[in-house]
Amino acid sequence: MSVTLTEAAAKHVNRYLTKRGKGVGVRLGVKTTGCSGLAYKLEYVDELSPEDIVFEDQGIKVLVDPKSLGYVDGTQLDFVREGLNEGFKFNNPKERDRCGCGESFRV
Repeated sequence: MSVTLTEAAAKHVNRYLTKRGKGVGVRLGVKTTGCSGLAYKLEYVDELSPEDIVFEDQGIKVLVDPKSLGYVDGTQLDFVREGLNEGFKFNNPKERDRCGCGESFRV
């Protein structure tokens, strides 16, 4: 089981944590929503929770709750810039379908 980051994602997270002046990494999870059923949620984390499953890649900790792990196992986080837009992209090999607006997915 693993969750990894591209170099661009790791640099972005590291820059942001440095700018914040605190934090141990990012938490990746899923929530039920949208037309396809699930949406990714990503947040910066200041403290580990006892139930967190911790993956470390390129010096960045990615925390996943046990309920989300089955949906995000094997996911690679990327940080992309397209024109004026920038943000995280989730390269999830388990993803089977994505809604037209791109907000939700199904495994």
